[in-house]
Amino acid sequence: MIKLNINDEVSWLRAVVLGRADSNGPVPKLEDAYDPKSAEHIKAGTYPKDEDMVKEMAAVAAVFKKYDVKVFRPDSIKDYNQIFSRDIAFVIEDKFIKANILDDRSKEIDAIHSVIEEIDPSKIIEFPEDAHIEGGDVMPWGDYIFVGTYYGEDYSSFITARTNMKGVNHLQKLFPHKKVKPFSLRKSNTVAEDNALHLDCCFQPLGKGKVIIHKEGFLVKEEYEWLIDFFGKANCFHITKQEMYNMNSNIFSISPDVVISEKNFTRLNTWLREQGFIVEEVPYAEISKQEGLLRCTTMPLVRD
Repeated sequence: MIKLNINDEVSWLRAVVLGRADSNGPVPKLEDAYDPKSAEHIKAGTYPKDEDMVKEMAAVAAVFKKYDVKVFRPDSIKDYNQIFSRDIAFVIEDKFIKANILDDRSKEIDAIHSVIEEIDPSKIIEFPEDAHIEGGDVMPWGDYIFVGTYYGEDYSSFITARTNMKGVNHLQKLFPHKKVKPFSLRKSNTVAEDNALHLDCCFQPLGKGKVIIHKEGFLVKEEYEWLIDFFGKANCFHITKQEMYNMNSNIFSISPDVVISEKNFTRLNTWLREQGFIVEEVPYAEISKQEGLLRCTTMPLVRD
């Protein structure tokens, strides 16, 4: 059995689900794109190829092996995007929570049945159908659970709005002893630079009390300022709109001192090393064309 344990974003990683990219199927039609960045690359003829993304994910798997992390991979479903394992479920404490994601993606959870079979069934939780939530919006952080959401009444008009307030409220009911802190994110169906698809697209807490943040990703100034006060201004690395578009906040911590980052994130990686982090650089630029990066492709199961 897998003894689930996740209380934050940075404790030593022991087991993780890493997505796969070997059979994504043909380039989607423009009208079927789930986010503006994918749409941009579909239009430009630069949508990523399976073989390039397979190489990128293999580089991440190699880093996990180096740090002795147990890696689970989904079963392959032909012609089906299975890259972003973070969206389909997430772990908080010892509970495995299945996300309510876009209908078109419902088969992804079945492909990790070998993982689910190793989890105590009483620890597996499903949300009510109208309580939308995706793993990219959910960040356990000690006594807190930070959650990206969208408060607007026009929520249903945004394919990019993935977690609603019903999802946030349901999470609070599940974890009454935690402080669930929602953040309303800026959404755009058409302009990738103006769209924070998930919380991890504009914010990421790291070890050593450090944080990556993009101010414009937050719709409510007070919520952004709350985070700055909580972590301390001197600990915050602010990323530009272009860096957010390139997914600079979507890196991944293996431990409080070790992070996996994209090799082109020169400014960020330099800063991380100045703060004393070990930075394992990998190529992930092709995967980022689908508006997701390292955190999106990983679902931690056990951290010590």
